[in-house]
Formats: sequence, C-alpha cells, structure tokens
Amino acid sequence: MAMEVRRRVPPPHGVAAPSGHPRRRSAAAAGSGGEMGERVRVQAGDALPLPIRHTNLIFSALFAASLVYLMRRWREKIRASTPLHVVSLAEIFAICGLVASLIYLLSFFGIAFVQSVVSNSDDEEDYIIDSTRRAQAPPAPAPCALLGNPAAAPEKMPEEDEEIVAEVVAGKIPSYVLETRLGDCRRAAGIRKEALRRITGREMDGLPLDGFDYASILGQCCELPVGYVQLPVGVAGPLLLDGRRLYVPMATTEGCLVASTNRGFKAIAESGGASSVVLRDGMTRAPAVRFPSARRAAELKGFLENPANFDTLATVFNRSSRFGRLQGVKCAMAGRNLYMRFTCSTGDAMGMNMVSKGVQNVLDYLQDDFPDMDVVSISGNFCSDKKSAAVNWIEGRGKSVVCEAVIKEEVVKKVLKTNVQAVVELNVIKNLAGSAVAGALGGFNAHASNIVTAIFIATGQDPAQNVESSQCITMLEAINDGKDLHISVTMPSIEVGTVGGGTQLASQSACLDLLSVKGANRESPGSNARLLATVVAGAVLAGELSLISAQAAGHLVQSHMKYNRSSRDMSKAAEEANRPKKC
Repeated sequence: MAMEVRRRVPPPHGVAAPSGHPRRRSAAAAGSGGEMGERVRVQAGDALPLPIRHTNLIFSALFAASLVYLMRRWREKIRASTPLHVVSLAEIFAICGLVASLIYLLSFFGIAFVQSVVSNSDDEEDYIIDSTRRAQAPPAPAPCALLGNPAAAPEKMPEEDEEIVAEVVAGKIPSYVLETRLGDCRRAAGIRKEALRRITGREMDGLPLDGFDYASILGQCCELPVGYVQLPVGVAGPLLLDGRRLYVPMATTEGCLVASTNRGFKAIAESGGASSVVLRDGMTRAPAVRFPSARRAAELKGFLENPANFDTLATVFNRSSRFGRLQGVKCAMAGRNLYMRFTCSTGDAMGMNMVSKGVQNVLDYLQDDFPDMDVVSISGNFCSDKKSAAVNWIEGRGKSVVCEAVIKEEVVKKVLKTNVQAVVELNVIKNLAGSAVAGALGGFNAHASNIVTAIFIATGQDPAQNVESSQCITMLEAINDGKDLHISVTMPSIEVGTVGGGTQLASQSACLDLLSVKGANRESPGSNARLLATVVAGAVLAGELSLISAQAAGHLVQSHMKYNRSSRDMSKAAEEANRPKKC
C-alpha cells in the first residue's frame, strides 16, 4: 500500500520550537485509495492564534457575558417601558459578541459531529458507496493516475487489436494505459498478454484469460493483468464454534491440509465444540519522525503518552472516519528518531488505510508546535506490518484471539487414532521446546500458517499479512485425571476484514458469504471481522489438533504419500486444460 506523505523541511538546528500544547491544526483532506490530498480545511479552532483551550475559554466567556448583559438590559427596558429596538453602543457590542461567540461554538462543537456523519473516506464507507454505484451503472475505467503517467501514449489509439499489440511491443504505447484508453478491461488484458507473449516468446497457454471480471480489480487489487491463477477451494466443516455451525473455505494446493483440518473439526464437534474470546481489536500504524536532538524527541514522546492529551489527539485522529477510533499511542525512541505506534478500531475493515489517514491528521496537528519534526515515513516498521515482530506478539495487532476446546478421551482414540499422553508430550517437545531451540518468534505451533493462509486467500485477505497473523502458541494439557485433552491456541495478531480490497471480488465474496460475514455489519460495526478472526483461530485449533495427533501416531508420512502425490503426467496438463472434459 503506497501512502503519499507531506514532509516539512526542519528549521536550522539552533531554532527552538514554541512551547506549550500543540494548537488545533487544520487537517488535510484525505483522498481515496490510501493517498493523502493537499487541500487544507479551515477549522473553528483556527479563529485565534492561541492554543485551542484558550480559544474555547475566551469565546465561552464572551458568550456568557454577552448573554447575561443583554438579558439584564432587556429586563430593565421592559420594566421602564423602553422600546427594545433602541440600543446603546454597549448593547451593539454585546450583540456582536453574542453572535460571534455563538457561531464559533456551534462550528467548533458541531464540525466533528458533522464530519463524522458525512465522512466517506474510510474503507467501509468506500465499500458501501462502491457497491451502490456498481448496482446502478457499469464500472468506469480507473483514472490514469492509478496506472501511471500515460503522457507517452498517442492521443488516439489504433482501432485494431493487432495494431495496438504492435505498438505496445515497440514501446510506443505504455501497457499501463490500455484500460484507460480502451475502456474495456478484458480487451486490455488480452492485448497485454499477447504483447507479453511476443516479447518473451513464452506461450502461457496454461494461464487463462476468459472467465474473470477484470473491471473488478482495476484500481484496487492488481495492475497490468494478463490473466488469473486457478486455485482450488476446499470446504472443511462443520466447525462447531461458540454455538455456531460453520463451513470453512480453504484455498490451497497442499494435499492433506483440508482433509486434516476437517478431521480436527470432527473431533471438536464430537466433543461438544470449541469456544473463543477476542481479547483486543485494534489496527496499528507507527510513523517515524526525526528531531534535531533526542531531547526534542523525548518532549513529543511525553506529550503523546500523557493521558491528559488523549482526548485532544483522539478528536484530531477520528476526523477521518466514522469507524476509526483512536485507542492509544505508545512510543519508542532510537537516538533522535521517534516511533509512534497508534492503535485504533476499524470496524469491519482490516483498516490499514483508515489508521494511516488518522495518523496523517495527527502529524499535521502536531507540526504546529513541533515545526522541527521531520516526518521520515508514515510507517516506521514499529507497526509492525507484514513482518514477524515481538511488538505484535506482545501488544497484539488486529484481532487478538484465544480459542479452546476439550477433546474427550474416546474421541482422541477413535477419531485422532492416538492417546492423550502422547499428544501432550509431543506438543511440549516439538511446539514449545523445539521452537525455543530454533529461536522462534511467535512460532510455538505445528502449522498455524497453513490454515491462516488458506483461509486468507479464499476470503480475500492480504496473504502477506499471514506473517504476523500466524503467530500462535498451541497449548495441550491432560485434564480430568489425564483422561481428556484440553487444547488452546492463542493468536495475538490476526489481521482480517470483511470489506475493502480482495473481499469485494466475486469468488472471495462468496466465501465470506458462506461464513455469514460478507460486507459490513450495519447493526454492530466490526462484528463480522471479529467473527472471521475467531473462525481463523478455530480452524487453526482443528489443524493443530489433527497434525499433532498424526505425528504422535506416526501417520504423517503415510497420509502425505497417499494424498499429496500425483501420478498424473504433468507435461500434458496444459494441453488437457484446454479440452472440454466431464467430471
């Protein structure tokens, strides 16, 4: 995700910054698609060049004093039978003060509410608006800015596809302008694929072109498409979780994975089901800023972490979205560099764009009183996104979920083909001690990433976020005098959403609908995404249970040799793929 960040050149090293609390600063309007605009919005707090609390106090006092004075004067006039329209100079000033202060107070206290109602800049609102527009009109081609600068392309495109292919191969027409200039995404993809075939000399017969809605990915999911990859989707279930019966879609090319997870679901269901709890729900973004000295960086750190300033920061942060609500800020320093980890709720969206817009608002706000703050990057890797990091393992990111179940002794023997003592011992030696020997960070499990990735791909999540979403510790204990098995998975950073990105594609949307979490939940914002996170944890629980049992029983190699090997002649796969066949 690319974010455009506005930076200010810091003043010379010796220039001191003004002291006191930062003043209320107008935030730049946020554009769609994760890019920050450059327009400046004038706020009521800019009426006077004073800190916001002083400005509010002055206008509140002016309003009260003017109102009291006028009420007393009008009461005296009524008693003396003096016409009310006859006013003195002092009364004129009082009326002007009353009107001015009333306008200010209405603007100040009403603007945040109005913006929160009409704001459509976050992921969930984009989803709702885009869905309505698609229902009313055919999708329009994306702006050229989404695909690059098409200045090199001729003003008029050739009419014949063969001529366009030749121009693309010759470099006269940039490939990235085809969708915009042709207005036909399928035709553009076909021309691009043919040009690529001629340039590389590779036929790419096994890469299908037809049967996909290319307009649905333009400007949001993939650039320069030439086809799509076919990936099988299996369904495991039912998963009995928190009283619900769920069938879980899994997109994978690894044999045994769906079957093994399905066996875990069966063991859980026959033992009464699993339960889950969401401990935390907040997406993070951590910009990196630099100061002339570590002392100045520490001053900002102290301001951000002071509880007395949280309400002010939250007001600024929350302007960008109806759903994004600041939860907290934690800071870390490295020399004169400061890393500020903002955490916020994001409704049913995964929320990276949402939190980034809120962070940009705060950075703009802070720069009034910290003009020597140089914004190095909107993301300073303290978030930490798409990387295995201790901060996510300890503090959590996205949804922090614990899922557990008690598996009965007879189920362990009948379904899992092993015994309680064997799986408990294997988990300690493999998942706990073995992972510690390897120096694992959040990898105290058997194969959590297998299940997480399969569900992520099937439901339109960001597959790269499998890195932190798969952090998991699996615990197994013998209970009830050693007869039954208690199993749990703790996953502190499951990053999922049910709106935005790949969740809007037809196949992925259908998989979300299978889980009853498609789109945004209007009645309880965020509940669909939280349910999806618990499904991921429940599936991981089943996958861990089944694989550990297979390893304890010595069945792993046999099952993979049976289900994960193919005797088919793959050299003829491309030819067979193009022939019509019956199942």
